[in-house]
Amino acid sequence: MIFITVKFTVRPERVDDWLDLVDGFTRATRREPGNLFFEWSRSVDDPHQFVLVEAFRDAAAGGEHVNSVHFRAAMEDMSYAIATRPQIVSTEIPDMDGWDVMGETTPREA
Repeated sequence: MIFITVKFTVRPERVDDWLDLVDGFTRATRREPGNLFFEWSRSVDDPHQFVLVEAFRDAAAGGEHVNSVHFRAAMEDMSYAIATRPQIVSTEIPDMDGWDVMGETTPREA
């Protein structure tokens, strides 16, 4: 599995429409056969920062993603809304195909 996290710092005047801006890109990426998940979160520390957590089946699927028409279009669209170059962590995790369960805690009855 290729696991990627990206931090996007968005210009103040574009922060309210960021999720609308990336909606088509998000939907198209989630339809890719090699996509395992593609999820957006907003930072609790910086209201101008969004974090993307995504994973692809393997390097080939990741390559298909970055070479897709919707990826290139999104990078162009995002370039007018970001305040800084995004920060990224990208790594391959062998023998994984998605989320696992955390062992340190479990739901309990109140």
